[in-house]
Amino acid sequence: MEAEDAQAEKRKKNAPKELARLKQALNLDKKGEAAMTDVQEIATVVPADKIKKTDVDMAEAEGDDGKMDMDSKRNKATLLDENGQYPAWMSQRQAKKLKGKRMAKKGGKGKKKGIAW
Repeated sequence: MEAEDAQAEKRKKNAPKELARLKQALNLDKKGEAAMTDVQEIATVVPADKIKKTDVDMAEAEGDDGKMDMDSKRNKATLLDENGQYPAWMSQRQAKKLKGKRMAKKGGKGKKKGIAW
């Protein structure tokens, strides 16, 4: 209880300082908009419409139709790729389960438990 009270008093004491620091960080004008002069000194400011146009132009230049690169060489049923590897996101437990299903469907008995000799 005492620690909570101490934290509450500390918040009350620091609230004006935090508000002043926040206003200074935002550097608010009278209109309520941040002044871009300080930002322009640090970074290059480019209008949003110009950025949108360049992104569209770059996508058209690459011939990208907006689709993601997918593993087209991956079997959809087994999720194996051409090298017999499962995807990186798949857990070993899931891979083992799929392998068991694949072996049962194939007709193989799978892995025997116990002593091999």
